[in-house]
Amino acid sequence: MLSYNESLKILKETNALQEGHFILSSGLHSNKYIQCAKLLSNPDKAEIICKSLSEKIINEFKKVDLILSPAIGGIVVGYEIGRQLKKKTIFAERTDGEMIIRRGFEILPNLNVVIVEDVITTGKSALECSKLININKANLLGYACIIDRSDEKLLIKDKIISQIKFSITTYREKEIPDNLKKIAPQKPGSRNFVK
Repeated sequence: MLSYNESLKILKETNALQEGHFILSSGLHSNKYIQCAKLLSNPDKAEIICKSLSEKIINEFKKVDLILSPAIGGIVVGYEIGRQLKKKTIFAERTDGEMIIRRGFEILPNLNVVIVEDVITTGKSALECSKLININKANLLGYACIIDRSDEKLLIKDKIISQIKFSITTYREKEIPDNLKKIAPQKPGSRNFVK
């Protein structure tokens, strides 16, 4: 399994962990931003990270039948974990604001399911997936993600298996430190600078 530092090195090499001045979707400011899609766009690096996460999943859960991921962020990670574990992989997607199973996917009763995400922050999407498991009378084994950046706002009360866990300090507009004020802010996912 990869160490924390080895994982961090890969995240930085693939630009999945970015440094600068970012305005997050919450409106808060930060000097770091995680864009897991950058890691996943490098299959060789993603395979290494997912191999380590797969080993952690197998060590924690002995009998996994199904990998369930929330769309869209979890789809590629879920697929790669499923491929490595040789387990069926499906995803849930949001329709009219509600997470549902579509495309002929199904969760059969008594299956042992692991919910796999790219990044867990509040855990909202993963918890919505857990409800689908319960509705279908399957067994939720637990949660796994590449990056666990949850904090006190975490909605999940169960253990989360992650490849790497770290917190990112955020600031309200009035609390931005002077060194961060000197850097032009960016909105994540966009190359455009904001005023």
